[in-house]
Amino acid sequence: MYKDYSMEQLLELQKCLQKEHADFAAQGLKLNMARGKPAPDQLKLSEAMLRDDLGDCLAADGTDCRNYGVLDGLPEAKELLRPMLGVAMDEIIVGGNSSLQLMYDTIMMAMMLGVPGGKKPWSRYDHVKFLCPSPGYDRHFAICQSLGIEMITVPYHDDGPDMDMVEKLVSEDEEVKGIWCVPTYSNPTGISYSDKVVKRFAALKPKADDFRIYWDNAYCIHHLDDKHDVVLNILDECKKKGSENMVLMFASTSKVTFPGAGIACIGASKENIDYIKSKMTYQTIGFDKLNQLRHVRFFKDFNGMVKHMELHRAIIAPKFDVVITTLEKEIAPHAIGGWHAPKGGYFISFTGFDGTAKRTVELCKQAGVVLTNAGATYPYGNDPYDNNIRIAPTFPTVEELQKAMEIFCCSVKLATVEKMLEI
Repeated sequence: MYKDYSMEQLLELQKCLQKEHADFAAQGLKLNMARGKPAPDQLKLSEAMLRDDLGDCLAADGTDCRNYGVLDGLPEAKELLRPMLGVAMDEIIVGGNSSLQLMYDTIMMAMMLGVPGGKKPWSRYDHVKFLCPSPGYDRHFAICQSLGIEMITVPYHDDGPDMDMVEKLVSEDEEVKGIWCVPTYSNPTGISYSDKVVKRFAALKPKADDFRIYWDNAYCIHHLDDKHDVVLNILDECKKKGSENMVLMFASTSKVTFPGAGIACIGASKENIDYIKSKMTYQTIGFDKLNQLRHVRFFKDFNGMVKHMELHRAIIAPKFDVVITTLEKEIAPHAIGGWHAPKGGYFISFTGFDGTAKRTVELCKQAGVVLTNAGATYPYGNDPYDNNIRIAPTFPTVEELQKAMEIFCCSVKLATVEKMLEI
């Protein structure tokens, strides 16, 4: 282990690693792992959808999907997606291709118009705060930052966010209006929330009467293992506590069919759904019903979507295996980093020595591998320990990924040795 090396041994190791890194850089590689994008082979799985003839373009109830109308989504599209959230037909809205847009829109509604049960719009408070379990999803944090919402970092445990901290902040501070959650295969940690954590969320007693849990179920059917994680239904748990208005749930087919042309949904209590629909009527006459119909006819039902995800798994599971196997071979013996081997999702979160993440990302870039910026998994891009890096293995080929991970591990080692020599 590196911690047992003498100064002379570390200096010699540094020279060897510098040469190895220079050799990688000389190869002129260009490998981009900055975002969790489906690979081209994954996108091909849904291409038949684009060739399907929709015929008369009529929904099951006779709605002409070419024309105006149906604000909250086709009934058959609701039926297709509602198992992703575990909601009833009157507890879901099917929108366009982006669940992120639905999240942004609901926050803007809360900022400008308020929410059911609230005294006034969020923007009329002196400060609005959101809790941000971290490492977390950079685009969640970007929404808050763009709207001037103060973000408070909440650490992760092995079964979800630090609920002691969440309960304390929510119960004591009326300015805390929400929390971001990715409950299944969290981005980027890959951790799924335990039953205990979900029940504690449902039992929250917010000081703010307009507090909302933003439950982003982005990876709820993105399994990599037969023994996949199962997370409790947060809306059901909230109903048991009489707090069903506290949660808003989101999902999409962005990484199921086409990221640029999927369908997204929001699930919530009927009161919340009715309220959102009443505001949406000024925003749109309806989302893309032809695309909703296309998805319904392609999958037939939710079981068809589940089977489709098994095809995705066959493509990306070997890539996750490459990452984990390489880390176990190159990093674990030296005790210079940690990670969680997820059972699903799109990312692997790597935690190295404090003060090495930015340097590791820089070294990778010099050798032709582009990663998500160090710090991006924390609010304001500020990782207080500078030790977390998000690995996104889905887009490269297996061969490209193997090379990228060799470069990554070399960079981790070199950044670690440099940091040890500073001490």
